[in-house]
Amino acid sequence: MFELFENELNNLNAILDQVKNNSLDFLEKIVDRPTYIADQSIVPGDLPEAGIGALGSLDFFKKHYEKLMVASPGPRYWGFVTGGATPAAIAGDWLTAVYDQNTQSTQGAGDVSAIVEKETMRLLYQLLHLPDHFEGGFVTGATMSNFTGLAVARQWAGALSGRDVAREGAVGDVAVLAATPHSSVLKSLAMLGIGSNQVVQIGTMPGREAMDLADFEQKLTENQGRPIIVNCSAGTVNTVDFDDIAAIAALKQRYRFWLHIDAAFGGFAACSSAYCHLLNGWEHADSITIDCHKWMNVPYDSAVALVRKEHNRLQVSAFQNSNAPYLGDPSENFSYLNFLPENSRRFRALPAWFSLTAYGRKGFEWIVENSIACAQALGNYIETSAHFELAAPVRLNVVCFRLKKDTEKMPLFLKELNRRGKVFMTPTSLSGEPALRAAFVNYRTGKQDILIAIREMEEVMSAL
Repeated sequence: MFELFENELNNLNAILDQVKNNSLDFLEKIVDRPTYIADQSIVPGDLPEAGIGALGSLDFFKKHYEKLMVASPGPRYWGFVTGGATPAAIAGDWLTAVYDQNTQSTQGAGDVSAIVEKETMRLLYQLLHLPDHFEGGFVTGATMSNFTGLAVARQWAGALSGRDVAREGAVGDVAVLAATPHSSVLKSLAMLGIGSNQVVQIGTMPGREAMDLADFEQKLTENQGRPIIVNCSAGTVNTVDFDDIAAIAALKQRYRFWLHIDAAFGGFAACSSAYCHLLNGWEHADSITIDCHKWMNVPYDSAVALVRKEHNRLQVSAFQNSNAPYLGDPSENFSYLNFLPENSRRFRALPAWFSLTAYGRKGFEWIVENSIACAQALGNYIETSAHFELAAPVRLNVVCFRLKKDTEKMPLFLKELNRRGKVFMTPTSLSGEPALRAAFVNYRTGKQDILIAIREMEEVMSAL
């Protein structure tokens, strides 16, 4: 064996102890770490000839790179709907690297990882009050989850015309109906060859990001005779608005369409008795996207893609490894390799399993309701502020706002607010007007963080 590898294995205990100590040091100081670091310049290094060993690399990283790491898993990083990582999720993620399983089949693959993934999905259905008529599995994030659901929808659309799109290509004439689709939906349509320009824009309700149902039904009528894929929002990115899922699902009794629900983080509203009604009817979806590295607070990257079991044949036809005998016969037993895009699949289910079993229904209910309470607290301040105004009501866990006066100064305000490193927010556009947004999903965030943010916002405004 290469001498350095042998030395590393013999000293693995010391290496992991040092990694643990560094990790604890980072996490214990996360509240005080900056949320933004302006100077990200580094000194480029050269590839060592013999290598410096794991501890040498750890020391080099700590000295040159760790100081540039922002507190994205901390309580005041409110950009991009970024969750943190609970202790149980960290434990599961570390063990994922240790076990290093390529999650494949529930039978004959020689390990239990796919079985654990199926069990994790079963627990997740229980948490989100979903029936088990879905087949679900883990992917990297909302983009690949939307891609998966829409890929099966594409296969369904082709089948209506007697075409196996996965084998023959070119889906043909298809309409994709959506009101406020997330950018990852448009990206998925582009990657799938359907084309983002195929979206038939549905009007929204006044002052909302949710579908106007009258316009939706009109568009359904106009596009009869074509395969129709409907993208439904369960938590829009700017205002966490929900389409009326129950009403949309009811229309499936009269119109033929594939219902895809993008519930990237809004799906976790099902954990709260006060907000679960927003998802009424989502059990009738054909496919659902849910992100886990948002409100579930597991490390990046983690999401699940759900497709109704009745579409299994279409799903396998979209993703099967038909010319790879070494991967097994897809007709003989269930294999994630034939149900999801990636062949090489990290054991992403393990951090989620640890989280679900460690914290249970009550734990996730608390995370969701605490996040909403924090968003409401910031929203209440903005409503009474002399400097700011809400751009939309605080419907769930995102606060969308703007300056009351001198709105052209918003980029300067945001730049200065983020530069100070105490809180991080992002810009956006709502109804064509610039706005700012703060997203709350981290289990660490509390009232004290809202007070810090308010102080920072006031001080920046005083200096403008």
